[in-house]
Amino acid sequence: MMYSLLFLLLSCLMKLVSCLTSLAMVVPQDPVLTMGSSLTFTCIMKSGVKVDPRELYWTLNGQRLPSELYTLVNSSALKVTLHGLNGSRQQSGDNLLCHRMDGRILAGSCLYVGLPPEKPTNITCWSKNAKDLTCKWSPGGEGETFLHTKYTLKYKLRWYGKENECQGIVGLNSCCIPKDLALFTPYEIWVEASNKLGSAASDIISLDILDVVTTDAPFDVQVNRVGDLEDQLSVRWSSPTALKDFLFQAKYQIRYRVEDSTEWKVVDDIGNQTLCRLAGLRPGTVYFVQVRCNPVGIYGSRKAGIWSEWSIPTAASTPRNERSSGTCYQKSGESGSNLRRELKQFFGWVKKHAYGCTALNIKLYDQWRVWLQKSHKTRNQNQEVAVFVGLQEDSPGR
Repeated sequence: MMYSLLFLLLSCLMKLVSCLTSLAMVVPQDPVLTMGSSLTFTCIMKSGVKVDPRELYWTLNGQRLPSELYTLVNSSALKVTLHGLNGSRQQSGDNLLCHRMDGRILAGSCLYVGLPPEKPTNITCWSKNAKDLTCKWSPGGEGETFLHTKYTLKYKLRWYGKENECQGIVGLNSCCIPKDLALFTPYEIWVEASNKLGSAASDIISLDILDVVTTDAPFDVQVNRVGDLEDQLSVRWSSPTALKDFLFQAKYQIRYRVEDSTEWKVVDDIGNQTLCRLAGLRPGTVYFVQVRCNPVGIYGSRKAGIWSEWSIPTAASTPRNERSSGTCYQKSGESGSNLRRELKQFFGWVKKHAYGCTALNIKLYDQWRVWLQKSHKTRNQNQEVAVFVGLQEDSPGR
């Protein structure tokens, strides 16, 4: 019984739709136009339909069009002319409908108004751990065509192989090729854009997968104090796990900032080690630290890879300077001169033989700072800082 009622209801609905759609027709049907175009549409009554066209009206996307745009053709047809059409409000097309005076729809048409696509640009690609290839691009021109525009990433091996289309859409204007990649043969890659008004293709780029390798960010980043040294923090991290199976040399970068600042300072000269010391920091200050990795020489490639994302920020604070200040102690000129001369020689040697985050530089610097703090514990701290700054300014290489 239930199925019978549903069948009868569906049959009546289909007959009603058939009746409504057979009353009139709008021509042209579903035209595709460039922005700024003008076009005339005609609502024509079917034979035997007794409807006065002077009682009809038009709507575009639900908005009633003014009667000044109408033209009576004859006793069974009414025209409307649209001038200077703007881009379609919806990519599925704008709805132009012909209505009876009681609001019932007699017929309709879809308008597709927009622009043909322009040549896509700025294709950039990267491979995550040499296991896939992701590319992104920019639409040509302003990027807005007001029509549904399909972008297709295409690729093939440079010297042989068939043309392929990337199927792994991962976001707006980007696509991922997840597997079956050749690691030692260049690829040709380009993007094609198409819509109802035309198509355009980007320039072809050529790349080797091994030259665009990136990886996960370093993990297990640890930032710790260095004893009582109030201006230093030690940073240690682990290499990305996925790269441990490859023959490569990694480059690392560190960046750090104080808690209440958005300005990062970058340390570049770290090389392939996974430990570094940050010096010259403010005492009693919270710092946020991040590390990133650039794989170099994957399987013998001569090009550097692509920097990974930065690691999750890790926070640590330097010890607070609790030594007394504002008390003056006099030093003999001779002893001060000797100290200055010896330390000047020390800094000159360090600058000549060590740099960046090398272990040798850190060790020597630690020894000197510990000695300085212990030996001057009861002396004028302001005077010692002045001596230190002067030594830095006068030491060789600066």
